[in-house]
Amino acid sequence: MTDIEIARSTKLEEIEVVASKYGIPAKELEHYGHYMAKVPTRLIDEERVKNSNLILVTAITPTKAGIGKTTVTIGLALGLHHIGKNAICALREPSLGPVFGMKGGACGGGYTQVLPMDKINLHFTGDFHAITSAHNTITALLDNYMYQNRDNGFALREVLWNRVLDVNDRGLRDIVTGMGGKANGIVRESGFDITPASEIMAILCLAKDEDDLRRRIENILLGYTVEGKPFTVKDLGVAAAITILLRDALAPNIVQTTENTAAFVHGGPFANIAHGCNSILATKMAMTFGEYVITEAGFGADLGAEKFFDIKCRKSGLQPKLTIVVATAQGLKMHGGVPVEDIKKPNSEGLKKGLANLDKHIKNMQSFGQTVIVAFNHYAGDVEEEQNIVREYCESIGVGFAINDAYAKGGEGAADLARLVVDTIEQKPSQPLSLVYDDE
Repeated sequence: MTDIEIARSTKLEEIEVVASKYGIPAKELEHYGHYMAKVPTRLIDEERVKNSNLILVTAITPTKAGIGKTTVTIGLALGLHHIGKNAICALREPSLGPVFGMKGGACGGGYTQVLPMDKINLHFTGDFHAITSAHNTITALLDNYMYQNRDNGFALREVLWNRVLDVNDRGLRDIVTGMGGKANGIVRESGFDITPASEIMAILCLAKDEDDLRRRIENILLGYTVEGKPFTVKDLGVAAAITILLRDALAPNIVQTTENTAAFVHGGPFANIAHGCNSILATKMAMTFGEYVITEAGFGADLGAEKFFDIKCRKSGLQPKLTIVVATAQGLKMHGGVPVEDIKKPNSEGLKKGLANLDKHIKNMQSFGQTVIVAFNHYAGDVEEEQNIVREYCESIGVGFAINDAYAKGGEGAADLARLVVDTIEQKPSQPLSLVYDDE
């Protein structure tokens, strides 16, 4: 069955039923239909957060072959439930542009999906729309401010704030605004980025509450005056209005998996231009109600995981108990120099050469004080010989190893990984984080 066939064949439970399994009061949910809801941030309990087990899922350097961090993240949550543990995954929201592009959706795959997949991949609860509106409202108000105050000697020598749209529209990357006469404003160069690249997206995902959200919005640098002074949203005087636009979007979204367990899906900054993690609020909400919480960071460990530690954990105080590095046979073979058209064929020598990439990512994660295990994400066509090569390598360097087969088997296929995770956290949890750089 295809991903969408599996999604459509899954019998969904009413979202209050899913939430009730974790002690989330039904009366607190703000419903978006039958199967999606927002959970108010006031339910976050910092004491319960401290007692939860946070697990980060990251990966070797991504390749065209795919790695499957989201599949492992959701699959591990299902696997932990399969062995009797209370687990919740916390993921980023998909961006509409990539969903309609080559990347496709971001809800997992096979029997490890968050649902309703079609709604999550498209408009969901309107968070991306709110961020788009907030960003572009600042742009409109800035343009109007410059227009209304041009005769008072105010001008910006450099404008740093453009526009956003959650569509990959190459023709709008660089534009000229204010054309068509004096009444249409000041002629200037502008452009459209994609909504996940908005600074507001990163701000939303780092904010600890509404007051912190407003403070961060006030600090947004919009440009420099002709005198060389910075001009911010606070100078523009519109931070309160922008915060109101984002008030609903600040609350985390709860949905369910293919096995009717809870998942929080909230926020989605890109890892190449921001920190590439779901919101702090969603992670802490999951940790309030889940004994084990599994989250992921974008791209490979050298980018997404580094930013997860140095930015998200630094600003939130979160301390992961364990980091999982995901690897695949096909990805390792590509790193070993095997041509992409040949990576599905057995090639133990190419795979062995690719282990250098895995080794570097493991050492990077260990340098943060993290205990690391490797999840070998199983693909159809993988051969046991190559799996054993990776297993033996991990054993030789003292790193736990388990095969994830949740894509094909759901929670049952991640049971071995789940047991390894529980045993590792109980016997050898990560040390306190050692960050790469200081704030100053």
